[in-house]
Amino acid sequence: MIELKNIDVTFETSEQTVQAVKDVSLSVDKGDIYGIVGYSGAGKSTLVRTINLLQRPTAGEVFVNGQNLSVLPAAELRTERKKIGMIFQHFNLMTQRTVAGNVAYPLYKSGLSQQAIDEKVNELLELVGLADKTDAYPSQLSGGQKQRVAIARALANDPEVLLCDEATSSLDPKTTASILELLKDLNKKLALTIVIITHEMEVVKEICHKVAVMEEGEVIEKGDLVSIFTAPKEKLTQEFIQTATHIDQAAEKVINHPTLLSLTPDDVLVSITYVGESTSSPLLASLYARFGVTTNILYGNVEILQGTPIGNLIVVLSGDTRQREQAIAYLEARQVTVKEVKHQTNVISFAEEKLIYEEEGR
Repeated sequence: MIELKNIDVTFETSEQTVQAVKDVSLSVDKGDIYGIVGYSGAGKSTLVRTINLLQRPTAGEVFVNGQNLSVLPAAELRTERKKIGMIFQHFNLMTQRTVAGNVAYPLYKSGLSQQAIDEKVNELLELVGLADKTDAYPSQLSGGQKQRVAIARALANDPEVLLCDEATSSLDPKTTASILELLKDLNKKLALTIVIITHEMEVVKEICHKVAVMEEGEVIEKGDLVSIFTAPKEKLTQEFIQTATHIDQAAEKVINHPTLLSLTPDDVLVSITYVGESTSSPLLASLYARFGVTTNILYGNVEILQGTPIGNLIVVLSGDTRQREQAIAYLEARQVTVKEVKHQTNVISFAEEKLIYEEEGR
């Protein structure tokens, strides 16, 4: 559906040359919801603008539905752009036009009659849940309602692709969830291919089928959502995943909890990730019977990503070194990821305990 081949984007000024996108190649299948995630300045917004050639690449080619947009004359490019809708962080609505006027604006030179335009606008507003806001002005709307108007406007020409550039960044969490739910619904109802640019991995987790991670103009990692979330290879990807799963915050809370002050040299604190069928298997319960290793679960949650259950646990494994190694090998052989959580605890030896006792007795 969308094919970006070796895309470079370079900006030149009298003072410097900035390479915003560096040799990026991506494929987005028809009907996909594809997330491109990265921090500010990673080049993700510049990259998404090359898909409809709002930003022409310095090098490389852009294909949409098999058509090489990079070589089209201006008139043909305008026609092809109608098949690609776009929404933005700040909505870009015209304040002097009503909601209906904003949605109708792309249709005024379409050749449709006014009656046909009105019917189309009403259908779109019904689709995005704003049928009662036809005559309202943007100033009378909430942020979520404004974004719904922007989505309706982007769908006016019946596009096959919808580009979303930080479209939920200005919204509160509840409104963000409702907009993402709307986008998922449109993806199914209209067979709409969606590309989402965001710096929030929570957004990717909630809606995307596939994801690419960008850093300093390059795609450093890409793949399907479950693979990226359960086996991230790059450090930046791991950071993004931790913010979305909250495992890092949970680990910090666990480490600072007083109960961990009693860890012994035979204890190890680990994070465990289960995927798919493993989430329903009593693997931890079998560790004592098999290896004499006891388990103490300090934190746990299960999420469903694209229909696949994924579990995250923080666990204390207790046993001697050999027992623990055997237990961890057993888990890893069953596609369970086990990672030691680094921490500092006050493990008191017998000699130290005796010394404290003697000092307190003086």
